[in-house]
Amino acid sequence: MLPKEPGPIGVFDSGYGGLTILSEIQKALPEYDYIYLGDNARAPYGMRSFEMVYEFTLQAVTRLFEMGCHLVILACNTASAKALRSIQMNDLPDMDSSRRVLGVIRPTVESLGTVTRSRRVGIMATTGTIDSESYPLEICKLYPDIRVWGEACPMWVPLVENNEYNGPGADYFIQKHVNGLLGKNEGIDTIVLACTHYPLLLPKIRHYTPDGVRIVMQGELVAMSLKDYLQRHPEMERRCTKGGTCYFYTTETESKFSRLAAVFLHKPIEVSHLVLE
Repeated sequence: MLPKEPGPIGVFDSGYGGLTILSEIQKALPEYDYIYLGDNARAPYGMRSFEMVYEFTLQAVTRLFEMGCHLVILACNTASAKALRSIQMNDLPDMDSSRRVLGVIRPTVESLGTVTRSRRVGIMATTGTIDSESYPLEICKLYPDIRVWGEACPMWVPLVENNEYNGPGADYFIQKHVNGLLGKNEGIDTIVLACTHYPLLLPKIRHYTPDGVRIVMQGELVAMSLKDYLQRHPEMERRCTKGGTCYFYTTETESKFSRLAAVFLHKPIEVSHLVLE
């Protein structure tokens, strides 16, 4: 039986990049309580099958519900692409139809209508997110006139997680993929960074991106979308506690998570270990 009393907002990611989403959410909504859960022991999800990503994500969502969350944000593009719809349609009705799971793709896509002038958009993401075609499909639903090109950047996440994103070695891979994307269509005027790790690479991405090409990051968009969601759904807002706290959990060792989390949050944190199954 899931707890009925109000609880924190859950934020889930397969790895560490979701911390960039959490940081922006906390800036926009500092009064709420949060639980961040990273399935870091089984990351990355990007190359895993739809079935495995769905299974792992459902385990995480279930655990966050058991920990008192009524609302869970999938701060992970791969989980949003491969698991969100199945959980919303197939699992929530049986688990608790009043609880909600939201992703990061829809808020990102909704912003594009007022950003791109040429109606030509590039997506930079992990191989799994690109292969899922979730962004082109979602963009087509909202903006049929926008054309989309994708570029998988498999080395970008390791650069961040190995703290090499500021080093000279990162320049080769960033320039390679920026040029690769923009070479697919000269009219691309907007690039979506569709991986939560990529904000840490932003200075170098901007360096190799021509003036006039806009770069869209997800953190602030997701935070503003969540703020709007809670305003439009007072019944859910009342189920979210407000104490300004945040607790971190990982399926990895606490020491490794704390070390890498500091790269994203720029401060030390305390974290607890748990097992998902």
